[in-house]
Amino acid sequence: MGSTGKYELPFKLNNPDLLHSQSFVHGEWVNSKSGKTFEVVDPGTGEPWIECPTNDASDVDAAVKSSHEAFESYRKISPRARAQMLFKWDSLIRENREDIATILVYETGKPRAEAYGEIDYSTGFTWWFAGEAERIQGSVFTPSLPDRRVFTIKQPLGATAALVPWNFPIAMILRKAGAALAAGCTMIVKPSPETPITILTLAYLADKAGFPKGALNVLTTDLYKTPELSEALCRHDLIKKVSFTGSTRIGKLVAKICADNLKKVTLELGGNCPVLIFDDANMDQAMGQIFALKYRHAGQACITANRIFVQSGIFDKFLERWNAESKKLVIGHGSDKETTMGPVTTPRGIEKALALVNDAKSKGATIHTGGNKISKNGGYFFEPTVITGITPDMDISKEEIFAPVCTFIKFETEDEAVTAANDTSMGLASYCFTKNVDRLWRLFENLEAGMIGLNTGNSSAAESPFGGIKQSGYGKESGKDVAVNEYLITKTGTFTLEGQS
Repeated sequence: MGSTGKYELPFKLNNPDLLHSQSFVHGEWVNSKSGKTFEVVDPGTGEPWIECPTNDASDVDAAVKSSHEAFESYRKISPRARAQMLFKWDSLIRENREDIATILVYETGKPRAEAYGEIDYSTGFTWWFAGEAERIQGSVFTPSLPDRRVFTIKQPLGATAALVPWNFPIAMILRKAGAALAAGCTMIVKPSPETPITILTLAYLADKAGFPKGALNVLTTDLYKTPELSEALCRHDLIKKVSFTGSTRIGKLVAKICADNLKKVTLELGGNCPVLIFDDANMDQAMGQIFALKYRHAGQACITANRIFVQSGIFDKFLERWNAESKKLVIGHGSDKETTMGPVTTPRGIEKALALVNDAKSKGATIHTGGNKISKNGGYFFEPTVITGITPDMDISKEEIFAPVCTFIKFETEDEAVTAANDTSMGLASYCFTKNVDRLWRLFENLEAGMIGLNTGNSSAAESPFGGIKQSGYGKESGKDVAVNEYLITKTGTFTLEGQS
C-alpha cells in the first residue's frame, strides 16, 4: 500500500500529502529535541504502522513562544478574516473526507461508517464557529449615575492548550480549536498517543486554509511522556487557558496544576451516564437510539449509555430484543465493509472490560451474552456483552465502562429511577424515554447532568452547549456564545461624561 520509513502503510490515500508524522510547530514539521519516537498502532491488528516524535518538557517553550508570537498578530486581524479561514478549513476537511476517514479507522479502530459520522459531526463545529467569529460583541450602557457611561469589550485570552483523548480526535480538536480560533486565540494541541496522525492532518489543512504560522501547533508524545509534556504546557506562563477532555482523575490533576497560576480551565471529564426507559416509551425509538449510542465506537464515548434502567412492565421484552440485536453485530476491522463494531482502541480497554465483567460475575451478576475477549488477527476485540443483576457493590455499577458492555437494571417507579440515576459522582449526560410530557419535563429538571437526551440518544451538536456538572467537569464547549466566551475576557471601561446632565 506504501511505506512510512520502516513501516508498511496498511492503506492508500487519494491525497498522500495529508499524511504527516512529525510534530507541527510554527508551520514546520519537526522532531523532538531528544530524537525519540513512539509507534502508532492499528487497534484492529495490534500492528504499528507509523511513528511520531516523543516530545517532552524541553520541547514546550519553543512551541508556546510560537503560539504567543502568532497570537500577538492573529488577535488583531478582523473577525471576518478569522471566519473566512475557519470556513476554508471546514471546506478542506470536507474535501478530504475519504482520506481522513481512512486515517481515523486505522488509529481508533472505529468502523468506516462511524468515521464518516465523526467527520460530519465534527465539521459542524468549524462551520458553527466560523459564524460565531463575527458575532463576538461588547456592550454600551448608562449606569445608575447619570454622568457615567459603561462599555464592555471582549478580548481573546492568548495562547491556549488543548489536551485531547483518542476516542473522537477530530471532534475534540475542531470543537476546541474552532472556538479558540474564532475568539482570536491560538492553540497548542497535545494529541493522545493513540491518534496523533488524524490531528496532524487537521493541522496541515489549517495551514493550507491560511491560518498564520503558530496559530495551531501540535506536539505529539507517547503515554509515558504525556504527564511531563502536559504539565509543562499547563505551567507555562504564556499559556492562558487549558482545555482538557479525559478522565475525572486526570482532570483533577490538570485543575490543581492550573490553580497554581489561577489559569482558566475547561474540563470535560468522565460520564457514568444513565438511561431511563419507561413502560410508555416507544420501544422501537428507545431501542434504536440507545443501541446506536451504546455500541458506537465499541462503547468508548464519555456520553455513552453506562447504566440502562428499564421499567418493570417492559424490562423482559426490551432485554430480549437487546440481546437479539447484540448478537447480530459484526465484529471486525474498521476497514471491512461488513463490520458494524470495531475493536476497542487500547489493550488497556480490554483489561478493564474483563476486570469489570469478572467482578460483576463473582458478585452474582448474570451474563446474558458476551463477556470475553475475542482473539482475531491480533486486534483488541471484545464481545458485545449484556449483564443484569447489577448490585451497588459491583465496580461496574460505579465506574465508566468504556467498552461494549451493557448493564440493565429493572425499576418500578419514577422516583426510584431518578434516585438511582443520580447516585453517582458524575453528571455529564442522562437520557430518558417516555411519552408522558409531564414526566419528560420532570426528568429534564431532576436528572443531575449537564445534558439530558429527551427521547433521543444523540444530544450533542455544535449549536448546543456541551458540558457536565458534578465531577464531570466545568465550562462549556460548543453552543451559542458560551463556547467562545471560554476563550475571551470581558474588559469594562467606565467614562465620565461632562455637559450632558
